[in-house]
Amino acid sequence: MAGGTATSGAVVEWLRELVGGTSYEQLAAEAAVVPAGADALVVLPYFAGERTPLFDEKARGLVAGLTLDHGRGHLYRAVLEGTAYAIRHHLDEMSGALTPPQRVIAVGGGARPLWTRIVSDVTGQTQLIPEQTIGASYGDAYLAGLAVGLVDRADDWTRWAARVEPDPSTAAAYHRGYTAYRSLYPATRTIIHDMVNGWRSSSGHTTSTTAPTANGSP
Repeated sequence: MAGGTATSGAVVEWLRELVGGTSYEQLAAEAAVVPAGADALVVLPYFAGERTPLFDEKARGLVAGLTLDHGRGHLYRAVLEGTAYAIRHHLDEMSGALTPPQRVIAVGGGARPLWTRIVSDVTGQTQLIPEQTIGASYGDAYLAGLAVGLVDRADDWTRWAARVEPDPSTAAAYHRGYTAYRSLYPATRTIIHDMVNGWRSSSGHTTSTTAPTANGSP
C-alpha cells in the first residue's frame, strides 16, 4: 500500500519565501520555542489539492486559529505540524487495512531535526534517520544494484544515523491538534469547493493543480 501528500516540502518553501527567504535554520529556531500545538494554530497543507487519502484536487490550504499573538515561528511550526498530521492521517488509514506501521523513516527535507521531532510526536511512532537522506533516487539505485547482484541486503545499503522516539509529554496537545485537523476538512469542504468552482467559472481556468480526481466534488 502506498500513499503520498500533494505538498509537504513545497509548503515549507512557500512559507520561507513568503517571509523574505529567511533561512530554514532561523525559522526552525523560532519554531522550536513555540509549544507543541503552535498555541492552537492548525494548518491544512492542501496547497495544491490533496492526493491520498482525500483524493480531492479542489482541496485547499487552510490556516485556522490565527491571532495577533501568533508570529513567524508559530506559522512555521504549524506548517510542520500540519504535514505531520497528514502523515498520521495516512498511517491511520493504513492501519485500518494492514498491520499498523511500526516505524517511520525520514528522508529529504523531512529529515531536518525539528521536523522529525514533530512527526514522531504527532504520530507516536519511532522514526529512523538514515545516513543517506536522499530518497527516491537512492532507493532506485538500491533496486538496480539488487537486480544485478551488486547488493545483497537492504541492511548493507542503509545505515541509520539517528533514532527519534516520541515524547509522551506532547501527546495531549497533538491529540487536540489532530482532532481539529481531521475536523476542518469536512467542515470546510463544501465552502472551498464552491469557491474553487466559482473562480474557475469566472476565470475560465479548468486545469487542476494535482493529479487526483476529486472525491465527490460538486
